[in-house]
Amino acid sequence: MFREMRRFKQKMPPEDTIKVFENGSFGTLAVSGDDGYPYAVPLNYVYADGKLYFHCAKQGHKLDALQNNPKASFCVVSQHSVVPEKLTTLYESAIAFGRADFVGEDDKRRVLELFSKKYFSSNSDEFNEGEIQRHWNNVCLIALEIDHISGKAEMDIINSRK
Repeated sequence: MFREMRRFKQKMPPEDTIKVFENGSFGTLAVSGDDGYPYAVPLNYVYADGKLYFHCAKQGHKLDALQNNPKASFCVVSQHSVVPEKLTTLYESAIAFGRADFVGEDDKRRVLELFSKKYFSSNSDEFNEGEIQRHWNNVCLIALEIDHISGKAEMDIINSRK
């Protein structure tokens, strides 16, 4: 169902791929947009419980696309640095393929608290709780149930792990 990586020597093991998701701060969600055109949008996210979570407004292009076709992919790139003298870029990347679903009201608080812990841990708990309450009625949460992951790294990074 999912293609094998063409540059298989650069394939990262699943545990390293998951670390890219755990440690990344943003990625790009790709969905099937209007008239079959791809629609890719950069988002911050949380990886937890083997799922990727996104937050957004309760209406828009991304939500319309996911309601029409819940299949999506999400890509995160980390350790990005250009090495001009070698004509290369040092990087790690992770791609998840899955099906999006909307997070229900019963799980909404837990997921919003995960976002607070990841992105706003320097704020007080009271401040973050106030922000959650302030945005509660206007935020939509999406969970990407992962069907397949793929991770790839530049060869110098792969070789440094051997």
